Amino acid sequence: MQSSKVERIKYLVDTLNEASKAYYAQDKELMSNFEYDKLYDELAALEQETGVVLANSPTVTVGYEAVDELPKERHESPMLSLDKTKNPEELRDWLQGNPAILSWKLDGLTIVLTYSEGKLAKAVTRGNGEIGEVITNNARTFKNLPVAIAYQGELVLRGEAVISYSDFEKINAEIEDAEAKYKNPRNLCSGSVRQLNNEITAKRNVKFYAFTLVQAEGVDFHNSREEQFRFLEEQGFEVVEHQTVTEDTILSAIEDFAQRIETYDIPSDGLVLTYEDIAYGQSLGRTAKFPRHSIAFKWADELKETTLKEIEWSASRTGLINPVAIFEPVELEGTTVSRASVHNISILRGLHLGIGDRITVYKANMIIPQIAENLTKSDNLEIPKVCPVCGQPTRIKQMNEVQSLYCTNEKCAAKRIKSFTLFVSRDAMNIDGLSEATLEKFIDRGFIHEYADLFHLDRYKDEITQMEGFGEKSYQNLIAGIEQARNTTLPRVIYALGIANIGVANAKMLCKYFDYDMERMRNADVETLSAVDGVGEVIAAAYAAYMQDEDNLQKLDRLMKELQIEVPQVSAESQTLAGLTFVVTGSLLHFDNRNDLKELIELKGGKVTGSVTGKTTCLINNDSTSNSTKNKKAKELGVPILTEDEFLAQYGIEV
Repeated sequence: MQSSKVERIKYLVDTLNEASKAYYAQDKELMSNFEYDKLYDELAALEQETGVVLANSPTVTVGYEAVDELPKERHESPMLSLDKTKNPEELRDWLQGNPAILSWKLDGLTIVLTYSEGKLAKAVTRGNGEIGEVITNNARTFKNLPVAIAYQGELVLRGEAVISYSDFEKINAEIEDAEAKYKNPRNLCSGSVRQLNNEITAKRNVKFYAFTLVQAEGVDFHNSREEQFRFLEEQGFEVVEHQTVTEDTILSAIEDFAQRIETYDIPSDGLVLTYEDIAYGQSLGRTAKFPRHSIAFKWADELKETTLKEIEWSASRTGLINPVAIFEPVELEGTTVSRASVHNISILRGLHLGIGDRITVYKANMIIPQIAENLTKSDNLEIPKVCPVCGQPTRIKQMNEVQSLYCTNEKCAAKRIKSFTLFVSRDAMNIDGLSEATLEKFIDRGFIHEYADLFHLDRYKDEITQMEGFGEKSYQNLIAGIEQARNTTLPRVIYALGIANIGVANAKMLCKYFDYDMERMRNADVETLSAVDGVGEVIAAAYAAYMQDEDNLQKLDRLMKELQIEVPQVSAESQTLAGLTFVVTGSLLHFDNRNDLKELIELKGGKVTGSVTGKTTCLINNDSTSNSTKNKKAKELGVPILTEDEFLAQYGIEV
């Protein structure tokens, strides 16, 4: 009964949204106001009765919100990859007589959702499997995701956020510049889900399909994965398309999926097979890399034979020079391809490549062109002895048995672009309006040669305002951003210099250790630097080498003349939080973002970490009664949970 009501809700949502779009955007009337109101009232009543409310329901008013950053969060248990095979017979053998669930392996962005008391409480990306990004506000705009469900316990599930091929084509059709079009639905989805402004996410028509139920306290699923899927559907979730298979039916089921992949509108790069018996699957445990309850099936790659025309040597901004194979165009997975990265010298030599060789190419995961095999193996390629960008000598370096080609010129233009990109980035000098492409244009025109030149771009007003993409307003905004960046802090400057291995945290530690005295920081030797907390010999050596280079020092002197450095007044009396460790989560009232509160705590001698442990002094969370993971952990460990106001009052901090 619940399932049929949920299906009716989905129908009403689609029907009412279609009618609204026709009326407001297309000046067409699909139904009368009376009919619309009648269906709307039915929808509202069903939502009230079932507890299921979809994110795109006309009864929901979406609150758009922009954030400064996506906070990171560690998963309670690692999200492991699955072992893979391309052989259907291996899947049948894997079953060992057990029934299993066969489903699409969707190709989007994996998301972990947590619901508490019937409401969406948290959404986190898979990230690297250990730590993901919190995208809860963005998830609330997924077109088919329930923001409220009937089940009132804590529900944790995993699924895939995807953008369909048809929606992908519509979005690309609106972009006139061919080079600006998105490459594939997966990349578009990944970027859409991880936007800082969820209004952008909402426009991209992202959908969510559940594929695993992780936890639902107090619900008996009778040891069945199929029952879990059924439960999720009753809560309003769309689940990944699946079917139960046995040793007798799995090969025909795989064939059925294979025949439909060509026309399936949701991106998929294979299938997933999971034991239907939950307890049996869990009893098998896991390897170091894979769980044993599931296995992935990858479609056999489409191979095409072609002729290698040339190797293009592409210099990166790190000095690495990558070989790229250029070959006669071929059709692969529905698109024309003519180039593929060879990645490094070791792979290049292993393929024994030569111009004119016959090679086979494929798309890894049906996306990335790769060379599969060299049929001719003439092995007549010469490794360039000079950089294609600056013409200076190259050198082959070997790291972990992999050989790669590097430009030896520290002044190479490719490297310069990278250094300027870091310099203007948010955690460094934070200069708006200077994208990597714009910086490259300014460098090519000779506007900037070193960091200090950025603060004199007003000399080139006439040229800049005539450049494509720039006008008077863009120029004025750029100059305003540069002037604002003059007032900065020493840690930002140290990080902006791009010294090897010096990140934001290390820059802060160094400045604090040397009492924000630039002269002492310039003259510090390796031994002194190694004594700084968090700075080992490798970082110390890189920092000292940078500061001992006369050219670097002269450029640093010229840069410092352009800046007004805000020096924090640090005294023993002000270090009221020394030795204390805090965790900050949730939205804040008195600070623009969590980084601002973190900087204040660090300024007063405290430390801010990302996870609650037994060493945590207190968790700062304005929603101290929520059932979030951090709150639960704090309660388990007896760590106090303070609201922002309670924290400020307890530690005597005025803002």
